[in-house]
Amino acid sequence: MTESQKPLILVVDDEDCNLRLMKAILTAWGYRVAVASDGRQAIAQTRELLPDVVLLDVMLPDIDGFDVAARIKADPALTGIPVVMVTALTSREDRVKALEAGADDFLSKPVDRAELQARVRSLVQVRAYHRHMQDYQAQLEAEVARKTRELQETIEKLRASYLDTIHRLSRAAEYRDQETYQHIVRMGYLSAAIARKLGFPNDDVDTMLCAAPMHDVGKIGIPDHILLKPGKLSERERKIMEQHTIIGGRILEKPLNQYTEWGRIIALSHHERWDGKGYPAGLKGEKIPLIGRIVAVADVFDALTSKRPYKEPFSLDRSMDIMARSRGTHFDPNVLDAFLEIEDEIVEIKNRFSDDGESMLVRMAGLAPAPADASDEGKD
Repeated sequence: MTESQKPLILVVDDEDCNLRLMKAILTAWGYRVAVASDGRQAIAQTRELLPDVVLLDVMLPDIDGFDVAARIKADPALTGIPVVMVTALTSREDRVKALEAGADDFLSKPVDRAELQARVRSLVQVRAYHRHMQDYQAQLEAEVARKTRELQETIEKLRASYLDTIHRLSRAAEYRDQETYQHIVRMGYLSAAIARKLGFPNDDVDTMLCAAPMHDVGKIGIPDHILLKPGKLSERERKIMEQHTIIGGRILEKPLNQYTEWGRIIALSHHERWDGKGYPAGLKGEKIPLIGRIVAVADVFDALTSKRPYKEPFSLDRSMDIMARSRGTHFDPNVLDAFLEIEDEIVEIKNRFSDDGESMLVRMAGLAPAPADASDEGKD
């Protein structure tokens, strides 16, 4: 064992002769020894050296040993250091006071060498075990932190992979409808922004971000001559088009996770209307799932402000006016109000994920007559 590996004993006594004697004895037994002659020095030495044991005299010139012991034990960094009260006081009250101060053991003056050796050896072992447990705890916490980081990274990779799969599945449907990949991305971010404004928990906002892009996945089952028709649909064609909600629900049925379950609900309900005049089930008011009501607002806004084969994009002001006039008819009033209150964020999302030629949405002039309300937004 090297010198630095030997246990360190701090001896605290205001008598110089006692310090020299204790140092000589302990050194002969193979310990390193530090000394302090008053209470303040003892506390400072304990904090600096972190000894394995403190042999603490009670009668000190500035702070008595009881107070020194209490201060050492009150410090989280020092509380594991054994403190032995070395005192000529033998009354029951003094020993109780020492225990209350946090002392771990007692030695009576004059000190018996055999007793001193046994007490110090035992407490050094206790201190070594305490340090071992501290090191083990630190290693355990570091390992838990590392595993937690790895798990979080894995979850994030799985989430990113899942979101990528969702976008690819959604894009397959949107490609047939001559819409853009950016529309899919916008639908996620627009719906998530509204959900956040409505007070959804962060996990549910994230689920909305992933699930909303699946809203029109059922379009993959609509015939091309209807899906790609550049003009207004006939009544029969519209009925067939409306089936994309049912088809989407079937594609996403029996989900194994919340993302897909929300996607299924959204696919089935994002064309329902607050007044009950939507499709496919004609649900009314709060019977429409809230996540479907949210995506309905996002979808109509994006349809109004985007170019389609059958229409040019509307200006922001015109689109917002159409949305506002549909409050309580097409849209849930609370959801629409939340949407209108975050207009700046909505515009930022629209511009950040813009299609070619749409990045100047805020400046855009109205290029087509506005429909009477948002129910006439085309085939979306």
